[in-house]
Amino acid sequence: MYQALYRKWRPKAFADVIGQEHITETLRRQVAEGRTSHAYLFTGTRGTGKTTCAKILAKAVNCESPVDGDPCGKCPSCLGIDSGSFLDVLELDAASNNGVDQVRALRDEAVYSPANVKKRVYIVDEVHMLSTAAFNALLKILEEPPEHLMFILATTELHKVPATILSRCQRFSFRRIRPEDVARRLRFVAEQERIDLRPDGAEVLSRLADGALRDGLSLLDQCAAAGGTIDAAAVLDVLGLAGNLQTAKLMELILARDAQGALLLLDELYKGGKDMGAVLSELSTLTRDLLLQKTAPKGGAALLSGGFDAAALDRLGKGVPAGRFLHLASTLQKASAELYASVNRRLDTELCLLRLCDESLSGDLTALEARIRRLEDNQSARAELAQRPASPPLKQAPAPPPRTEAGMTESDPPPWDDPPLPEEPPLMDEPGQRVYDIPEDAPPPPAPKKADRSPAVPAAEPAPAAPAKPPDGGWWRTLAENCKGRLSPMYRPFLGMCSGFLEGDLLTVCAPDDLTLGRLDNDRVREALEQEAEALTGHPVRLALRAGEPPKSSPEENLKNLLEFSRQFDNIEIK
Repeated sequence: MYQALYRKWRPKAFADVIGQEHITETLRRQVAEGRTSHAYLFTGTRGTGKTTCAKILAKAVNCESPVDGDPCGKCPSCLGIDSGSFLDVLELDAASNNGVDQVRALRDEAVYSPANVKKRVYIVDEVHMLSTAAFNALLKILEEPPEHLMFILATTELHKVPATILSRCQRFSFRRIRPEDVARRLRFVAEQERIDLRPDGAEVLSRLADGALRDGLSLLDQCAAAGGTIDAAAVLDVLGLAGNLQTAKLMELILARDAQGALLLLDELYKGGKDMGAVLSELSTLTRDLLLQKTAPKGGAALLSGGFDAAALDRLGKGVPAGRFLHLASTLQKASAELYASVNRRLDTELCLLRLCDESLSGDLTALEARIRRLEDNQSARAELAQRPASPPLKQAPAPPPRTEAGMTESDPPPWDDPPLPEEPPLMDEPGQRVYDIPEDAPPPPAPKKADRSPAVPAAEPAPAAPAKPPDGGWWRTLAENCKGRLSPMYRPFLGMCSGFLEGDLLTVCAPDDLTLGRLDNDRVREALEQEAEALTGHPVRLALRAGEPPKSSPEENLKNLLEFSRQFDNIEIK
């Protein structure tokens, strides 16, 4: 009769246990010196050797000729415990025997001396499943047991065991087995069983085992049943993980910000019967692997899931910052948690893919950070362009001939023979956008003053003039940017939505809606606006906050602002 690999190759001695040397060495020393306790508590995840070590310890304390703390495996006691014919060593499952009546019967039976061995040993697996009354019934015999009695409790959920039980047991914590130890054990078992296991296949199996050697042996048993050589591709094919290739392709489209391609691939997976929750779960696992490889390229290799090969991870993570993977991981976690209560799982998955492709669609601080990052990238590109070597200087043109007082040379033709000058285009702020229009009935600008050719006379230094107010748009943007440096990030997006204008000493800030107005109407924002406005204007400024659109300036006001702004250059002395 065929026996599963994890049962056939279960360790028979402490020396055969893989990855738990910190526990096996202590237990061997206790057995060799005769200092064993009456109660042990083994904790850890599944498949790490808790029950195996419990059975080895039960054999070791009853072995007639132990070898350095290990059971010999040949005496009648060891053979009887291995075969299960000795009822003095009993293994119980607390999941099916969790009532107080079963524990009371065990307590009444435990007082009798063993019939075939030196110690009566009770191995209680998944002890956290016992009820409160059952724990209370077990407590007394754990506190004052007879000399011939030993309890070995095993659990995967230590927090569910009462503190009164913990205080009466020696606790040993079993850790996850490292992938390299699992792979080494799998290669040994495959060699003994004449299974053609390649190193890359053993590596993938060790990753998929997730620290549990029993799971690794079960996966090897499943792959061996398919026959042939067991390499990485065969493992993924037999275990049904070939869909990871499609997950990697979907991640590649997301990192390339190809929303259309990602939605089309998701549609193919949906039509093929793929669950949307499984898609997000596989994307989350892949994102975790990419983030670990990016942040801990050396030490994080042991933490990878194993579902994706190293070449695919290197290709996907090349040139992508760790912050992008953090955004992907948080978005996927949030979408996966909300998917169970969704009325349209496909729609929520598609919305998640769109947010993954474009961070600006998130609608939170992540979108603002993405915009700032793009602006910084553009600024860096412009700085690199400005640092390039300039073109060689042009040759100096010959000096023009002397001009008369009228500003003409002797060779110039008379002005009445010149063709008419072309009409000057309107001033443009951006291509295709007019800054302002000058009305026909507006007064002409004052003529420029002629330079005084009289001898220079030292004059008194003029008093500094009050700073002129530049156009409202640029002035408000400067004021808002100065205020953002003094405010916390929670106010900056709302301040960028507003507009402002100055009338005398009154600064009016217009918010687009009441919500924005409510977030800005506080002492901190008011103080920052008033102080920055006073620094720009040179005199104290009053502040008024209101909701609504700012009044639009007429063409006459635009021309007046421009003339006032230009007069400050009339008295500037060019040195």
